[in-house]
Amino acid sequence: MGVIKRSALALTVVVSAFAASFVQAQTFPDHPLKLIVPQPPGGGFDTAARIIADRMGPLLGQPIIVENRTGAGTLVGTEAAAKAPADGYTLLLGGLANIALNPGLYDKLSYDPLKDFKLVGLVVGNPYMLIARPGLPQKSLKELIDYARANPEKITYASGGRGTGQHIGMAIVAELAGVKMTHVPYRGAQAAYQDILGDRVDLFFDNWGTARPLVDDKRVIALAASTATRLPGAPDIATIKELGIGDLDMETWFGLFVPAATPAPVLEKLRADVRQAGTQPDVVALFEKTGGRSLSGMPIGEMEALVARDVATFTKLIRAAGIKAE
Repeated sequence: MGVIKRSALALTVVVSAFAASFVQAQTFPDHPLKLIVPQPPGGGFDTAARIIADRMGPLLGQPIIVENRTGAGTLVGTEAAAKAPADGYTLLLGGLANIALNPGLYDKLSYDPLKDFKLVGLVVGNPYMLIARPGLPQKSLKELIDYARANPEKITYASGGRGTGQHIGMAIVAELAGVKMTHVPYRGAQAAYQDILGDRVDLFFDNWGTARPLVDDKRVIALAASTATRLPGAPDIATIKELGIGDLDMETWFGLFVPAATPAPVLEKLRADVRQAGTQPDVVALFEKTGGRSLSGMPIGEMEALVARDVATFTKLIRAAGIKAE
């Protein structure tokens, strides 16, 4: 085959692929979408997913079905999303845990969060709060750390599963404080809260939006916030950094991701609709009411930079501390 014919054939292939993507974008979506949530119902992942799916579906003209795919921390659901067809019909609810923490936790990860996924848009950011069971004798973080130093591994802390932000955040706090605690992983946040409220496990490092109602009702003890400065909704609660435990500034975030090969026109449509859904005044107010902040108004470039920064920061921090998913 001559050079001209080969060039013409290559051009035809490129044009055909572009045309197919354009046609797909014009008709997308023509059936319901699936949003994979890699955690059980009831926690921060699930709450964010259902809020955004409920508001984004009408904009797309098709329902978004939330599917909780749990197992191995957040690995099972995230891996399923990475292997899904790159047609825009399978979305992943990505968060700090499965996107930014897993690369540092696992020596062999079946997906690369920055190469195998494209960010559709971040939706909400939420700080963490370290809470304690109501009957814990130590009523302050200083008392708790002093006790933990004198009694290694006696203090227990819950998480919604190995490798979650709850697990890693608390492990980082323990490492910074120079104490040893015992990790008690649960299958999701709901089960962890049941045992916190029942005085069966000592601590839980969870997102503020989920913990806030229990703190406000004084059903748990709020020990410290994870951010560099005090939270607007909790001005009387000191931060971990302020209490001298370490230079910690940690916030979880949630957003939508799709497989990296998703056609650009489809990706742009999804980006436009998630931005519109996430910036609706009542959605912004709902996130703020539960202690979070809307991220949907950020430019996509800033969102991507935030995700990449957290992947680099926490991979380095987790490996330096020797934290593993167990």
